[in-house]
Amino acid sequence: MCKIKAKRLKMNEFEKDLVDALKDIVKAGSWQCVGDKSQFKSLCTKFYSDDGEHIVLVHTEDDKFWAMDSSCPHEGGPLEEGDIEDLGNGKLALICPWHHFDFSLETGSSSSGLQNQVYEVQVVDGKVYINTPNALSLCPITETKMRHEAVLPTELSSSENTLSFWATRILHTPDPNEKVALTKLVQENWTSGRITETGEALPPAQPCRKETLTVVEPGKIKRGKGGTLASRVALLHSLANIEQWAMDLSWDIIARFSTFRLSSGEPLPPQFFHDFVKVAGDEAKHYQLLEQRIVELGSFFGALPVHNGLWQSAAETSHDLLSRLAVVHMVHEARGLDVHPQTLSRFAAQGDYSSVKVLEVIYSDEITHVAAGLRWFTYICCKEGRDTLKTFHDLVKLHFKGFLKPPFNREGRETAGMTEEWYIPLVKPSSAQTGS
Repeated sequence: MCKIKAKRLKMNEFEKDLVDALKDIVKAGSWQCVGDKSQFKSLCTKFYSDDGEHIVLVHTEDDKFWAMDSSCPHEGGPLEEGDIEDLGNGKLALICPWHHFDFSLETGSSSSGLQNQVYEVQVVDGKVYINTPNALSLCPITETKMRHEAVLPTELSSSENTLSFWATRILHTPDPNEKVALTKLVQENWTSGRITETGEALPPAQPCRKETLTVVEPGKIKRGKGGTLASRVALLHSLANIEQWAMDLSWDIIARFSTFRLSSGEPLPPQFFHDFVKVAGDEAKHYQLLEQRIVELGSFFGALPVHNGLWQSAAETSHDLLSRLAVVHMVHEARGLDVHPQTLSRFAAQGDYSSVKVLEVIYSDEITHVAAGLRWFTYICCKEGRDTLKTFHDLVKLHFKGFLKPPFNREGRETAGMTEEWYIPLVKPSSAQTGS
């Protein structure tokens, strides 16, 4: 009897040592504790990851746990909504609910030839651990929730606390969510009177971007047509990239042309800077709405390549305010109005009404942005005695490659004040009648 007790005691000590050893491994490795085993009674539980690679935890009938990426590598189907099937060899697979691709719980391989990422799972002291270096949550994680709120330092001298100083500071900020936070804060402090001077500062040749972004030529971006989740994410990702550039362009025009003088020697009126601070605030709002929607759809900004085509036009017109207004704010932004109806219809056709609401907000604001560009282009031309339409056409032909291409959103353009006489003369003659 004593021998049996001693054996049991040694076994208990061995089990305790094993548990302690597992705890040490958990602490030393990249294991995330996701909760008590008892709370995972459902077949599948989705966990949101801070890098956008979300994970589905599977609890099978034999009381085993498995984990893999929750997005099907085919077209992004939600694997957390799938079923478990026995492939006939005792091996279990998670089945994508969209196109019925099977993924082995053990290896992530599929009979289709696709491969999904799997993660080790351990249960220690009744708690479930997943081996991944990224933070996991049962609720969506966004960078905007994790970032620190930006504040205006109180020790700045009066010469530093100017609109141009902060515009340049924002242009030097690589993280888009920090850029958004600073933009909103500076807008608030400008409109409330905490910042009163336009000031003078030298903006960078190009705004800073996160090193993790993959930048390619504009023509190499694949946006898709919105018929699948993956292509809708690609469209939203492309729009978010444009909105980030548009936010920077608003701050750049403020800083770069803060000392601009009319031919008479007059400076720009304060309302010019009010208008473009508002534009910057709108673009920040647009980026944030798009970024949040991308996260809701299971991805994140930076997951796909981006381009800097909009900034190429900014660099081309950095020497002349009228050229900048004409090309960036009256050609490119107006083109955004043109593509809106088709983009909206693609998302509506897929029943993605949350994205539709975001696009409608952006569209309403963008009309006012085109109007702002046109208003200040007209203002400068009138003050300097220039022929407004001729000047616009000449500058676009000089700095914009090729012709303007229909179809045009005549209603949206006219709401912004841009009637056909502005853009039809810039269309290739054979296609001038094809606009809608």
